[in-house]
Amino acid sequence: MATPEFILDLRAQIGHDLLWLSGVTAVVLREGESGREVLLVRRSDNGAWTPVTGIIDPGEEPAVAGARECLEEADVIARPEALVRVKALPEMMYENGDRSQYLDLTFRYRYVSGTPRPADGENTDARFFPVDALPEMSEDMRARVAAGLADSDVAAFEA
Repeated sequence: MATPEFILDLRAQIGHDLLWLSGVTAVVLREGESGREVLLVRRSDNGAWTPVTGIIDPGEEPAVAGARECLEEADVIARPEALVRVKALPEMMYENGDRSQYLDLTFRYRYVSGTPRPADGENTDARFFPVDALPEMSEDMRARVAAGLADSDVAAFEA
């Protein structure tokens, strides 16, 4: 995965210490031939299918970050409709020893245009799947998709 320059700058200062970051998940929906479909990408680092995800740049609006990530990662233009989930994710450690923890903001997006493709090297595939025929995904990613599919514009969060 491409690491944003601001994170590389921070890592030069703090080494492998825990870094708290804001992330965004874009659950992009459209009406397809067989009904409602969701955009998924297949990550190049581990082969997992996920919605589009990314790190929010300093000062960037979260919904704008999600739309940017959709264009960068899947060559799809999408418009945000609702913030549907807010969740602090567990701490993770990367192979190089860097420790990070993310506050994930999951948004539902409406597909506008574009033919999905792996646009930036972070993914090996990008396509729409019928919501009743999703590929295998982690429990967390499935929960993010479910939040996007819910018929509510109120964000889910843990109290």
